[in-house]
Amino acid sequence: MLSREEVVELADAVAASSGVATGIGTNRYGAQLLVEAGTRDEAIGKARAEFARAVAQAGLPAYPIVRVEAMGEDEGGDADDYGGEGEGADGEDYGGREGGDRVGGDKDAGG
Repeated sequence: MLSREEVVELADAVAASSGVATGIGTNRYGAQLLVEAGTRDEAIGKARAEFARAVAQAGLPAYPIVRVEAMGEDEGGDADDYGGEGEGADGEDYGGREGGDRVGGDKDAGG
């Protein structure tokens, strides 16, 4: 089980990406990040790299990523549609300026 302190360390590490962290009292952790990217694939790559950096900075074990979502600022909640430029709220980001990225690791996923 992740302690409050461990998740606070992850939250501190993702703060540079306007991120938030989750996982207190569970066996998994996650984060929602904002990144700038021109395409969905670019955003996913940037967000995965930033998440890995934050996990290492927080001193957490590197579990496999089990879920990634992406959306642009013009999207209302369907993470599969690319909405162009913008800032997303949920999921991994992409778009011309900013996007929101949610990534998470799970120790039970085999890592």
